[in-house]
Amino acid sequence: MTIALERRLAEELGCQQRQVAAAVALLDEGATVPFIARYRKEVTGGLDDTQLRLLAERLVYLRELEERRNAVLASIEEQGKLTPELATAIAGADSKQRLEDLY
Repeated sequence: MTIALERRLAEELGCQQRQVAAAVALLDEGATVPFIARYRKEVTGGLDDTQLRLLAERLVYLRELEERRNAVLASIEEQGKLTPELATAIAGADSKQRLEDLY
């Protein structure tokens, strides 16, 4: 996971970046939100189940957004229509809807 993604999730949740990194690592290993909230509080710095659930949902969304962003960039570049301005706008798209509008 990129540091920018960790920073963004930390800002959205109002917690520290290290807490996000720890929670994401546990989620990526297959741990569930209830398990992490109950048995891994010391690892996540005390994130509660509500914060963890929001983190898990946003993590999936942001990863899907990044995956789609890469596909859109590749498609437009393949067509030979990618301009520096469009590439910048696509890189700055903060939602799937905005990304699709640009595409």
